[in-house]
Amino acid sequence: MRIIGLDHGSRRIGLAIGDTETAMAFARPAIRRRNLDHDLALVGELCTVEGASLVVIGLPLNMDGSEGGQAAEARAFGERLSRIGLAVAYEDERLTSWEAAERLASRGRRPSRAGGELDSAAARLILQQYLDARRPPGGPIPDHDWPEETE
Repeated sequence: MRIIGLDHGSRRIGLAIGDTETAMAFARPAIRRRNLDHDLALVGELCTVEGASLVVIGLPLNMDGSEGGQAAEARAFGERLSRIGLAVAYEDERLTSWEAAERLASRGRRPSRAGGELDSAAARLILQQYLDARRPPGGPIPDHDWPEETE
């Protein structure tokens, strides 16, 4: 099963693609935000093109695990995606942007925030974390373990 990972931000939406067979996630170019309808249409189109049946949205929790304003915005975006027929799940994204920056820097990359590379690297980490948490030891992820509706 193909899955789209999102790092939902106010200026860009970082994107990643993964699947349950390989349990691997790969960054894709970020979406520059314009307006809600445009953003929803692009994510929906990506799901169609990639054959994805699930969208995993990074949930920016506070360090104590509570949800703040950014988490509410991510959930609202997820709710809108579910209204257009996409299955949505959420994954804790605390420190993924920092980790993505560290990983890129260790490879000699220092991307600007404007290009969206960091956002998509964070989306890849969010999706990989989601996949890893559901992978049984020594095998692919069973398709029946995936949510069928918004969590």
